[in-house]
Amino acid sequence: MSRKVRLGIVGFGNQGSNYARFLAEGKVPNIELVAITDTDPSRRELIAERHPDLTVFDDYLTMLDSGDVEAVVTTVPHYLHPQMGIQALERGIHVLIEKPAGVYTKQVRELNEFAASKPELTFAIMFNQRTNPLFRRLKEIVSSGEIGAIRRTNWLITTWYRPQAYYNQSAWRATWGGEGGGVLVNQAPHNLDLWQWICGVPKSVFAKAGFGFRRDIDVEDEVVAVVDYGDGATGTFTTATHEIVGTDRFEISGDKGKIVVEGSKTAVVTRYRSSEQEINASIPTEDIWKMTSAEFNPDEYYTQETVEFDSAWGGQHATVFENFAANILDGTPLIAPGSDGILGVRLANAIHLSAWTGKEVPMDFDEDEFLALLNKKIAEEGKFPQRS
Repeated sequence: MSRKVRLGIVGFGNQGSNYARFLAEGKVPNIELVAITDTDPSRRELIAERHPDLTVFDDYLTMLDSGDVEAVVTTVPHYLHPQMGIQALERGIHVLIEKPAGVYTKQVRELNEFAASKPELTFAIMFNQRTNPLFRRLKEIVSSGEIGAIRRTNWLITTWYRPQAYYNQSAWRATWGGEGGGVLVNQAPHNLDLWQWICGVPKSVFAKAGFGFRRDIDVEDEVVAVVDYGDGATGTFTTATHEIVGTDRFEISGDKGKIVVEGSKTAVVTRYRSSEQEINASIPTEDIWKMTSAEFNPDEYYTQETVEFDSAWGGQHATVFENFAANILDGTPLIAPGSDGILGVRLANAIHLSAWTGKEVPMDFDEDEFLALLNKKIAEEGKFPQRS
């Protein structure tokens, strides 16, 4: 039998318990789940009941120093990901962090820099949607230049409905000090990652956000962001947690075609027979209205393809685990390198900073300014320690 990576899970909440279940069921062939740690005694009792063959720890560092694990996955509050990632890497242990990589870029940058000093160790992030065959295909289409240079992107994703009862479950939810934000850091990190992974990293952002807009919370429950890619290309990102009937529509418009994705499930890819610039130059005065009349023949100008796969959302976590272990065992390239985690955090930080200041914010914004404003929000809550 080929060697398996000995893995420990940090945290036995919703995510950690789900990971423990499918790993224990052998759904990831190159990983052996050997240990779980949780600080909550009641959760440790639950671990012992559900997984009697595993070693249960009450302290993360004790598990790291035990010699039982060679890799860990962190399913803990967002602020702890960078700290725990560094602590594992310091001890020569491979790390798979949950998304988001952290709450603010300063702490995530520290994690990335430390990981870069340990190139012999595997550092990955749980961007499981990068394994989604639909989005992988769309990235191929965009990266190959099939729809040309991007002119505009739009993602309207308001299917993240959360009632007030969701936020009332615990004191740390939807707080600046406990969770680090709202919809941007808790529901939408996958969307922020996919948006940049497929369309590229923007240069700046201007945003409006509703803080406690439709819920009794301090953090954002609605966001509208406009990004600038340079060279006249722009994009928008709109998300919210209060629409009972939400919308999930993602558009990428290029000068040689267009992609429209509905429900993160079905994409219609339009490929122009020549660039829009060439089509524009070829239309004579007498045909000005032809493009919008019954005389218009779409086959003359473009082709269309519908792209759809059986599984479009969810269920890809096991693939990320398998890829993580394969990188450890034989150097298989990572689907989602841990260093990529800073991209989504940076964009979320820039959106927050723009909404707080009312100004357009570049992607190389002042990290100290952001942290100072975040700490001001944390101080106003009066529940959690400030960050450094």
